[in-house]
Amino acid sequence: MAIRLPPVHALSAFEAAARHGSFALAAEELCITPSAFSHRIRLLEDFVGERLFLRDGRSVSLTEFGRRYLDVVRGALSSLADFPLPHRHATGQLKVKVTVPPTFARYLFLPNLHEFMSLHPDITIETYLSVPLYDMSLSETDIEVRFGAGKYPDLVTEKLFEEPAFPVVSPAYLEQIGGLNSPADLQKAQLLRSALEPWQPWFEVAGLDWPEPAAGLRIDDLGLLLEAVRHGYGVALTRQHFAAEMIARGDIVPLFDLQLTTPQHAYYLVYERNLRERPEVALLLDWMRARFSMALP
Repeated sequence: MAIRLPPVHALSAFEAAARHGSFALAAEELCITPSAFSHRIRLLEDFVGERLFLRDGRSVSLTEFGRRYLDVVRGALSSLADFPLPHRHATGQLKVKVTVPPTFARYLFLPNLHEFMSLHPDITIETYLSVPLYDMSLSETDIEVRFGAGKYPDLVTEKLFEEPAFPVVSPAYLEQIGGLNSPADLQKAQLLRSALEPWQPWFEVAGLDWPEPAAGLRIDDLGLLLEAVRHGYGVALTRQHFAAEMIARGDIVPLFDLQLTTPQHAYYLVYERNLRERPEVALLLDWMRARFSMALP
C-alpha cells in the first residue's frame, strides 16, 4: 500500500515558522511570498487535519498538536539533511527559475535565450508557464514576467516594454464580410474578446462610443488569439512583436492604421527584492532588462 506523506516544502515552512515565531520572517528565509508561505501552512494543516499555529497579529505560536508534531518534523528533516550523499557535488549548481506567459515564451523568451546561455553556460535556466491575470503568486519561482497593469504589492516590479495595440484580420474573413473601410464598419464583424486585450480603450481612440463586447469567442491567450484571427474567426487586437511573422506571410493584415499607443497591459519583471543578492539571478535580470527593454525594434 502506498504511503501518503506530507509535502516536504510544507514541512520546511512549518519548521521555519515555528523557529521564527513569524510567517513573514520564515517566508523571507525561504525566499517566497507571504501568500505562498501561508498556502504551504494551510496545505500541511489540511494534511494533518489539525491547526498547527495560533495567530496573534503578526506573531504566531504553536498549538499543543503543533509542538508535538514539530519534534517529529525536525527529526525527519534532520535525518534527511544528515544522510551522507557521497556523489553529490560539494558546490551547488547555479540555477534560476523563470515563469513567463506562454506567448512571451514562444515569441520572445525562447528565441533569444541562447544569448544568455552562451554568455553563462554555468547557469541552468528552468522555465515555467503562467496564465496572465490568473496565476498571481510567485510561488517558488525566482523571476516572473507578468502581462498586466503592473500593480503587484510587496514585489519589485519593473516594466520591460509596452507596445501599441492594433486590430488585425485574415484576408479571407475580410473578403467574407465585404471589407472594413473605417472603424465604424467593425459593427458587421465578429470581435474576438480577451481580458488581455480589451476593446474599449481602442474604441475610445477610434472615436467609437461602444461598450466592451459581451458576446462571441473569448480567448485569454495572446498566441491563440492570433491563431483564431488567422483561421478566420473574426477581428482581434494584437501587438507588433507577436503578429509580425503572420503579417509578413500575409496570414493576417492590420486594419485602419490606428493604434492604441498606451494599452492598459504591458510586460513586467516581477521578483522578490532579496533575490537580487544571488549573482545568477542578478545576471539574468540584467540580461532580460537589456534584451527585452522598451527599445526593442
